[in-house]
Amino acid sequence: MLDKTGTITRGEPRVVGICAAVGRSVDDVLRFAASVEDASEHPLARAVVDAARERDLARLPSARFSSSAGLGVRADVEGHDVVVGRDQHVFAAIGTQATSSTFSAPAAGTTRLLVAIDGDLAGAIDLLDTPRPEARAAIAALRAAGIRVVMATGDALPAARAIARAVGLDPERDVRSGVLPADKAAWIRDLRTNGHAVAMVGDGINDAPALAAADVGIAIGTGTDIAIEAAGVTLLRADLNGVPAAFALARATLRTIRQNLGFAFAYNALLLPIAAGALWPWFCWTLSPMLASAAMAASSVSVVTNSLRLRRVTTVMRPGAVSSNKSVVM
Repeated sequence: MLDKTGTITRGEPRVVGICAAVGRSVDDVLRFAASVEDASEHPLARAVVDAARERDLARLPSARFSSSAGLGVRADVEGHDVVVGRDQHVFAAIGTQATSSTFSAPAAGTTRLLVAIDGDLAGAIDLLDTPRPEARAAIAALRAAGIRVVMATGDALPAARAIARAVGLDPERDVRSGVLPADKAAWIRDLRTNGHAVAMVGDGINDAPALAAADVGIAIGTGTDIAIEAAGVTLLRADLNGVPAAFALARATLRTIRQNLGFAFAYNALLLPIAAGALWPWFCWTLSPMLASAAMAASSVSVVTNSLRLRRVTTVMRPGAVSSNKSVVM
C-alpha cells in the first residue's frame, strides 16, 4: 500500500490556481490561508505558505490553531475564524451544505483546498504535485514480482486517479481516495485479517498509524520523524526504487541464512561422528584435536564468506519472486 503525497509523488506541490468568492480577492484568500497553514507541516500547507511568500503577502498572526488529521486546519487570524482543508471539513466547520461548485472545476490531477472565513466560503486553492520519475518503474517491478500494489490517499478521487494513471496503477481497482489516516490503518487490518501480508510505504505524520498497522512499515527517509519511528524499514533516499531493492535484499538475506544453516548442519553431521571415532573400528579414521580445530575454523570461515556475497546482490526484483499461494499487498 502506497501513500500518494510525498511517496508516489515528489511531495513538493505548488499552487497552480486560486479562486475567490464574490467580495473577496485572490490575495485575501491566499493571505488568510497561509496565515493558518504556517503552523502546519503538511506538504500542501508548505506550498500555500510558499505561494504567499512569492506574492509578498505578509502572513497575519494566528491563534487557537487546531488540526484535524487528514482533513484540514483551523485558526483565529486577527479576529477572523479561518478554516482551510477538504470540502467536508470546511463545510462541517461553517455549517453549510454548499459545494465547491461555486468555483470553476479544478484542473485534472490537482488537489483542491477550500478556504472559509467567518463562516462563509471565501475561496479555493488548487495545488499540483507530480509523480516521482522512478515511481512507474518501481511499481512495475513490484507487480512483475507478483506483488499487488494499491494507493491510499486523502485526496479527492479525480486527483488520485490522475496520479494512478501516470504511474501505471489501475484507477478503478488500485485506488482508494478520500481516506483518513485511521481508514488506511483499518484497511490494512482488514487485509491482514483476510490472509494478506501487507507492506505500507509512507512518509508523513498521517501515515504513522498505517505504517504501524502493517506487517512491514517502510518509511521514506526524507519523511517525518514520526513516520520513520513507526516504520520497520527506512529508505535512506527519497527513491521508490528502494522498495523493490529492499525486497530483493531481504529475499537474498533469507536465502543466505538458509544456506548457512544447511552448511552448518551438514558439516557437523559429517565431521562430529568422525571426531568421536565412529569410523575407527572399520577404517581407523579419526580427527586429532588440531585438525578438528582447523576444521571448525574452516566452517566459520565458509559461513562468513557465504554471507559476504550479499555485498554483490543485485537488488532488482525478478518476476515470480513471490509465491503464488500467498499475495503481498503493498
